[in-house]
Amino acid sequence: MSKELLKAQQFRQAHALWSDDSLQLSDEQKKELEQLYEGSLGNYKQGNLITGKVVSITPDGVLVDIGFKSDGLIPLHEFAEHELKKITPGMNIEVILDELENIDGTVILSYEKAKAAKAWSAVMKLYDEGKPAEGVVTHKVKGGLNVDIGIPAFLPGSQIDVQRVTNFDEFLGQTITAYIIKVNQKRGNVIISRRKYLSEQRAEVRKKVLDTLSVGQIIQGSVKNITNYGVFIDIGGVDGLLHITDMTWGRILHPSEVVRIGDTVTVKVLALDPVNEKISLGMKQLQGNPWESLDSEIKVGSRIKGVISSITDYGLFIEVAKGVEGLAHISEISWTDRIADLNKYYKVGDTVETIVVSLDKENRRMSLSIKQLEKNPWDVVAEQFAVGQRIKGVVSNVTDFGVFVQLMPGVDGLVHVSDLSWTEHVKHPADMFKKGDTVEAVITDINKQKKKISLGIKQLEENPWDVIEQKYPVGTLVEGEVSKIADFGAFVKLPTGIEGLIHVSELPSGVQKLEEALQVGKKYTFKVIKVSKEEQKLGLSLKTEESSTAEPKKQKFAKGAAADGSTERAAKENNQRGSTSRREKSPHQEERRAPSEKLKSQLQLELEKHAARKAGEESNE
Repeated sequence: MSKELLKAQQFRQAHALWSDDSLQLSDEQKKELEQLYEGSLGNYKQGNLITGKVVSITPDGVLVDIGFKSDGLIPLHEFAEHELKKITPGMNIEVILDELENIDGTVILSYEKAKAAKAWSAVMKLYDEGKPAEGVVTHKVKGGLNVDIGIPAFLPGSQIDVQRVTNFDEFLGQTITAYIIKVNQKRGNVIISRRKYLSEQRAEVRKKVLDTLSVGQIIQGSVKNITNYGVFIDIGGVDGLLHITDMTWGRILHPSEVVRIGDTVTVKVLALDPVNEKISLGMKQLQGNPWESLDSEIKVGSRIKGVISSITDYGLFIEVAKGVEGLAHISEISWTDRIADLNKYYKVGDTVETIVVSLDKENRRMSLSIKQLEKNPWDVVAEQFAVGQRIKGVVSNVTDFGVFVQLMPGVDGLVHVSDLSWTEHVKHPADMFKKGDTVEAVITDINKQKKKISLGIKQLEENPWDVIEQKYPVGTLVEGEVSKIADFGAFVKLPTGIEGLIHVSELPSGVQKLEEALQVGKKYTFKVIKVSKEEQKLGLSLKTEESSTAEPKKQKFAKGAAADGSTERAAKENNQRGSTSRREKSPHQEERRAPSEKLKSQLQLELEKHAARKAGEESNE
């Protein structure tokens, strides 16, 4: 329910005490009266900007005397906290006459509107002229800060500083200077940039500093930042780079070994780039070059002592004089040892003796060697050993590809797994040798350049495959031990160590599976049906041809799978089918016959001979 505003005219009556028609004002009097009215009440119009004097500060607001019949009141919420602290009784402030007389007859003033009106005017003027504005950071907002520059302005996080800022709290309450980069008066939005202002200020400072600097000048600066590749030095607001290679004549792994952040250092200007505003600085240039004053006794071939300054994966850095370091590459540490980790053998601060291999004073490079202090043991190898020589040595290491045998301290020879045996299939050398075993071998090759010696153990004996064709000609009956049975046949090891193969097709008649005729680990008599020295192959057969005079062989054969009487059955089949046509006979029916104790007819003998010849032809094929 709204209130009705009652005005004095509604209930007040005025009565003239006199009526004088003769009382008339002249034009001058009217003009004077109007001027008097305008002077006293003309300024008190709603929306006017008025200057008033603070009377007091109460919990209801700030009372301000504007020269009217009553004081005006400004609500406290229109003042920022920092503004309210500065207001004191008696000081003048500018306000907007918001309402001359409210329902309570109070004059309502607005400090906020007066400030906004002045601020917008000032903001637009600064924006148009491209000048920076000052303000106080009041609080954080999403993505940045709120800054009071007379009106609330937004300072994005990316525009706070030239470097990335992560902690916005450190700026709260600070007075900052920033450029106004965007204004939307209709929406009341203002965006400012402190970064732009700082960049401009630094650019001016850089220009002034660069104008005063010159190459070769010695200056002082403060360490501002340290990186892996160097140090940034602040020179009166301008950053210069002191590279790690220009910090000391010696070698360091990180700039923090020499300086710390905040240190004041003296440096020399090495190069200037005014266009890109880059300054290169040097610290070691303030001292003399130690390479130029290097002792004349230090030359190629001379023995010198030094202290290990650092250890890397590729070698040792050894300081041989103050500020002078040489590199002993990992390949120059030992003639024989395969060193993977230098830290196991050396530590920083150790004093070592070396020999100078190369020296380049101009480029400040020195190559050192530790192993060349001693004679190359491979020169001794060439003098003491020769290909074909038999040697004895101790197994120093066993690997999956061979055995290392020590010939002399620091010199090992390799017996490759393929040179362990002529006949044995060695799965792993560890099955035959272990570290510390004494073995005999033959030197098969010496390569001084590659520092390799090849040895062979099987070469101690004659290669049985070289005489295989003479020792086991086709048709020979041999005794061997079954070493392995596979689907396609069985492997038989002969007394010489050679393995032969009996194919599944070479089983006696009536035997379908190898397991029926052969057993692993047992010995049997076989017939040689194929020999190849080049291919190192030996073919065997269980279809052995036996005569009546070979009774002992029959008995020996009978110890194995032949004991089942398969040979006798084959002979009986041949006797029973002697009159059968040749084309009706199967290979299994023409098995070799066992000797018979009874007298045989001429026909039977001829049939047996024919069957034996045919079996021999099939075996050769």
